[in-house]
Amino acid sequence: MSAPARTGTPGAEAFRGAARHWATGVAVVTADFDGEVFAKTVSSFCTLSLDPLLVSVAVTRHSPIVAAVRSGGRFAVSVLSDRQAGVARRFATPGAGRALGSFTAVPMRTETTGAPVLEAALAWFDCHLHAAQPGGDHTLLIGRVAAADATGGRPLLHHDGQFRTLAPTPLTATGVGA
Repeated sequence: MSAPARTGTPGAEAFRGAARHWATGVAVVTADFDGEVFAKTVSSFCTLSLDPLLVSVAVTRHSPIVAAVRSGGRFAVSVLSDRQAGVARRFATPGAGRALGSFTAVPMRTETTGAPVLEAALAWFDCHLHAAQPGGDHTLLIGRVAAADATGGRPLLHHDGQFRTLAPTPLTATGVGA
């Protein structure tokens, strides 16, 4: 016998509890504007379109990086490797993702648009702002990709409130390691 169906809208705690079971990659969105560099850890990044090349990232609507991206018209997304949990923690900390000129402990460079890209990122997407859409308490930044690249390595993952890594052996179609 199955459990009775629930009715009504879930509360914020039930929503968060369910969302914690979705494993995601971890990335840092970066921007610069008026002599300041901004960085924010995100787990809500996805590729959006191949024609045109678009990516999207959701950022808390009141984050200073949203204003910097809107004002500067560009941003970058750096996908973190399994060796960059410290970088993820740093830029997830409120107030730690803003610096004059550059961040001394996290090397960055610029690519096509001039937005900062993390040096040791597993992959990166350099974008012109295509659109900024409201999404509840977040803003969805949609970027038109001007340049992108990737290196070898394993991604940093986030699941159930913890940073994780991939198993060293991929699963086969039968669900057993190769």
